[in-house]
Amino acid sequence: MSSGPGADSAPAPKSTHDTAAPGSRRGTFSSLAIRNYRLFFSGAIVSNIGTWMARITQDWLVLQITGSSVAVGITTAMQFLPMLLFGLYGGVIADRFAKRTILFVTQSAMGLGGLFLAAMTLSGHVQVWHVYLTAFFTGLVTVVDNPTRQSFVSEMVGPDQVRNAVSLNSANFQSARLVGPAVAGAVMAAVGPGWAFLANGLSFLAPLTGLALMRTAELRPTKPARRGKGQLREGLAYVSDRPELIWPIVLVGFVGTFGFNFPIWLSAFARDEFHGGSGMYGLFNSLMAIGSLMGALLAARRGTTRLRLLAGAAGAFAVLEMVGALAPSMTLFVMLLIPIGILGLTVNVTANASVQMATDPEMRGRVMSLFMMVFTGGTPLGGPLFGWLTDAYGVRISLALGGLICAVAAAGVGLMLARAANLRLKVDLRRGRRHVEFVPRERLATAA
Repeated sequence: MSSGPGADSAPAPKSTHDTAAPGSRRGTFSSLAIRNYRLFFSGAIVSNIGTWMARITQDWLVLQITGSSVAVGITTAMQFLPMLLFGLYGGVIADRFAKRTILFVTQSAMGLGGLFLAAMTLSGHVQVWHVYLTAFFTGLVTVVDNPTRQSFVSEMVGPDQVRNAVSLNSANFQSARLVGPAVAGAVMAAVGPGWAFLANGLSFLAPLTGLALMRTAELRPTKPARRGKGQLREGLAYVSDRPELIWPIVLVGFVGTFGFNFPIWLSAFARDEFHGGSGMYGLFNSLMAIGSLMGALLAARRGTTRLRLLAGAAGAFAVLEMVGALAPSMTLFVMLLIPIGILGLTVNVTANASVQMATDPEMRGRVMSLFMMVFTGGTPLGGPLFGWLTDAYGVRISLALGGLICAVAAAGVGLMLARAANLRLKVDLRRGRRHVEFVPRERLATAA
């Protein structure tokens, strides 16, 4: 069960720059006081560790079978292609049916997919197309699971805890990302990749148990949308009319497509640049996870969700990727992975929380399916493209280009958000003044 935020009845933000929920309780772990969410969170820890074990194992297995970064990119693309093709339909399903029931089905299906790949690998018959097939099947299930799981969180915690739950879900996922690669590396080295896939398949028993033990009377279910024509168009029109929704979604689309191709980049740095093995690849992923976990915990303590933070974090994330591409030594490259993880997670959580807080409850499934379709749906394009760039021109060129595109996108979206909020950039080079800041147009006119 991957991390995913949700909301039930959050009010729309008063501006495009501050989406704080008045009266929300503070505290890094405040959502865990709610029993149903505690069960959800606990089950997710186990399945997320299994998921990360499978991700690391499948990428390394494909690289060992084929020797090609393009093949690794295709594996990633197969997993996210269904989101690109069918993502909006998943949101319609999430809005139409009981979310807890949907999650029983989707989590069971994901467990079966993991057990299939384990059986093929342990029997010695695994081929690269088996990995592709399993990745595509997982992607199909995720189309429905992702928006359902995100919006279900709000039914457990209520509107005052949405932001905290968003951040804790990310912390959960990143904690698993810290543990999963290390465990996967040890398991692969000791007994082979098939056992890592088996652990992933069995790990889904944990979230299924958590769902079964929940007290349904304590949930706050959203009224299901009635079946009817035009629901997809309604969702798209809803987003297109709101700059506080459309521009964060555009930005995460660029970051997800061009800046989050780490299975390709980290495996290529480990194998080709620093001449290591699966242990080094696991180390790189674990360091990224440490940074992501730190970013998630910082986000959980943050009282507001500001879109200026989103643009700034995306720009800094892009710059550090370009610096990492030029890192002359493994030591410097390793030192950059933690801050890259912090900033990447900050972009994800800030965009996710701000979009949910600005969305009406009855539209949330469709809006979040669009969010996830844009964020992960670009991977079928970015994965093969940056895999080819890595094979043809080297991983440093590939990573630098990804960072450059994200930097341009962050600057453009930041300016559009400022324009939507009626802000203008003010530059003041006098000593003792803030040299660069966004200010309201009225204030700028008065100062002039």
